[in-house]
Amino acid sequence: MPVLDGENLTLEDIAALAQYPSVVTVTVAPEALEKMRRSRAVVEDCLARGEVVYGITTGFGDFKDKLIPPEHVQALQRNIVVSHAVGVGELLDIPTVRALMAIRAQTLVKGYSGVRPLLVDVLVQMLNRGVHPLIPAQGSLGASGDLAPLAHMALVVIGEGEALYQGERLAGGEALRRAGITPVVLEAKEGLALTNGTTLISALGALVVQQASMLARAADLAAALSLEALRGTPIAFDARIHALRPHTGQSDSAAYLRRLIAGSQLTRSFDPLDIQDAYCLRCTPQVHGAARDTLAFARRTLEIEVNSANDNPLIFAEPDGGVVLSGGNFHGEPVAMVMDYVKVALAEFASISERRLARLVDEKENRHLLPPFLTQHGGLNSGFMLVQYTSAALVSENKVLAHPASVDTIPSSANTEDHVSMGPIAARQAREILHNLEHVLALELLAAAQGVDFRLQKLGKDARLGAGTAAAYELIRAHVPFVERDTVMYPLVAAVHELVVSGELVRVVENALDSQNTGGQQS
Repeated sequence: MPVLDGENLTLEDIAALAQYPSVVTVTVAPEALEKMRRSRAVVEDCLARGEVVYGITTGFGDFKDKLIPPEHVQALQRNIVVSHAVGVGELLDIPTVRALMAIRAQTLVKGYSGVRPLLVDVLVQMLNRGVHPLIPAQGSLGASGDLAPLAHMALVVIGEGEALYQGERLAGGEALRRAGITPVVLEAKEGLALTNGTTLISALGALVVQQASMLARAADLAAALSLEALRGTPIAFDARIHALRPHTGQSDSAAYLRRLIAGSQLTRSFDPLDIQDAYCLRCTPQVHGAARDTLAFARRTLEIEVNSANDNPLIFAEPDGGVVLSGGNFHGEPVAMVMDYVKVALAEFASISERRLARLVDEKENRHLLPPFLTQHGGLNSGFMLVQYTSAALVSENKVLAHPASVDTIPSSANTEDHVSMGPIAARQAREILHNLEHVLALELLAAAQGVDFRLQKLGKDARLGAGTAAAYELIRAHVPFVERDTVMYPLVAAVHELVVSGELVRVVENALDSQNTGGQQS
């Protein structure tokens, strides 16, 4: 049961929270409620004293110098929500919406936003009862925060906008009514606190990086199976090589590859006529490892961000009196830049995967070890020719998407907000590259399994695959048959893709590796 305390939310928590409410129940830590009450008291004290405080007694953005009288406080907070809800494009999927709501609640319970606990309570009720605001994906500049997407979320909090509830698209107020939730009448600072922060970037980023962490292992697995299909050598994965260049990701990838192919009879030992493999095989730990390190850096950055106070102004309930400070923690640059970095990492996983696939289908490149395009009836049959075409198309698309979004900026709010992060664009592009990578890995795995079959035909069915690759091969063959002659291919691709995306392939392989380790220890 995830507990929101403002301090300890992990990417694993966010991934769990992103699932439907039947999976997890969200609660708020009692000490967080107390921190919220203290910061709320500071806001109310500022109002009582008539102080000039941005977004509480002033307008927003370039209207920062427009003073707002006390009788218009509620109208001001409602107005920021309704006026900022100008998102366009496709709607965010439910897991992303849920991640966004949970991260926003985590920011608020940190106790520096000056909102009432009631506001977080409504967000938590919406999460637990499955009220999911309809939020368009486009419209945020990533500073000052993800304004438009968060405004669409906030509309439902106040009983407006639209939401999905039990599979039905409803007006926001009706969705709340059916779920037994009372909408909020916003008080001072609360509309601003709901809309001001890096929440969409962080939600997209958290889900992308969490899935990518699993795909990093799937990429190693695809490489290992291709290595066996191509009679590659494991010498390049020797621990002594990687100890001399001790990047963590590189060493981890090499170690995982060694485990996956341990005991394999399809790889080759030292051969003076074939000393080393092409880069796409030999340099797998170096390329995959660099991408792994990038994902680790992104994870650290995102876990800092989702546990940070990133709205404005920030409310400090200090022993000698409250302090309100205006700053720029809403600026999405830390996450924007790291999501651009993630884009490059994911694109590289896919790029080297396509090169391995190209080698599998090209008899000249694999020295006639495998038949051209992995079919014995070439000419009449095209075999796996278009499998590589599709992979090449996805990899080329990734190259365009990997262009950094964070190097761009367009001034907004009459040049008051004159440098923005474009982080949501980076995060959405990272998600697109992630989905392309899932397909590219599925295409390589499908081809590698076909290549392994040809190797087994020559070596004999009793020839042993590696400790991990054997489990992968058997799982793929349980869902997809050997392709003897041309057939409709897309259902086969889709079947392997589901094994990759669901994580089943990685789970089955790691269970097999763990079982072997346990058995070895017992013996």
